[in-house]
Amino acid sequence: MNRFNLLCGCGLYAVTPDESDTGRMLAKTSRVLAARPCLLQYRNKLATTTLRREQAKHLLTLCRDAGTPLIINDDLALTLDLGADGVHLGRGDGDAAAARRALDALGPGRILGVSCYDEWPRAMAGAAAGADYVAFGAMFASSTKPSAARAPLALLGRARRELKVTVAAIGGITLANAGEVFAAGANLVAVISDVFDAPDPGARAQAYRMLSGG
Repeated sequence: MNRFNLLCGCGLYAVTPDESDTGRMLAKTSRVLAARPCLLQYRNKLATTTLRREQAKHLLTLCRDAGTPLIINDDLALTLDLGADGVHLGRGDGDAAAARRALDALGPGRILGVSCYDEWPRAMAGAAAGADYVAFGAMFASSTKPSAARAPLALLGRARRELKVTVAAIGGITLANAGEVFAAGANLVAVISDVFDAPDPGARAQAYRMLSGG
């Protein structure tokens, strides 16, 4: 399986919110997965180690049933333990090249993503280390990370032209501005609040799919 071809051309990269109620998280995620996002990332910065494992395990079952790859945020060990489809690494979350080797040992088609913020050198290093996608952001003001540095839209187009990886954008993305992000060069828009806080998360996810032409 070519991981780049798997991701390229997709649209929504749904990212779970901080949620302590596992039942509520799974209910919302089931509706989002029905709209067939390209990827789902499990991210819960407030969960204990035990809760993270419990939630990730349940999400992996949902994703397997839906045919959507599950990416674990910031936790290679949990990714390997559960046999999830990939890991997303931010600053300080470990060496990308080592993660690439570990994922390849787990099995074919595993996905490695790296956060690049507003830093082009991180994108170059991530691609060289074997990342399947590089993520830039925050693209806009974000309620999840209000103090995050803003990344210029031009980075998306540059990465699309120069790096042989999928390009993701994150931070403050909504249906109102996602078209601008796709037009600038993003393959994927990573969205938390605008999907999971919507009155109907499934309908909102479907709207992103239609916007991207997926």
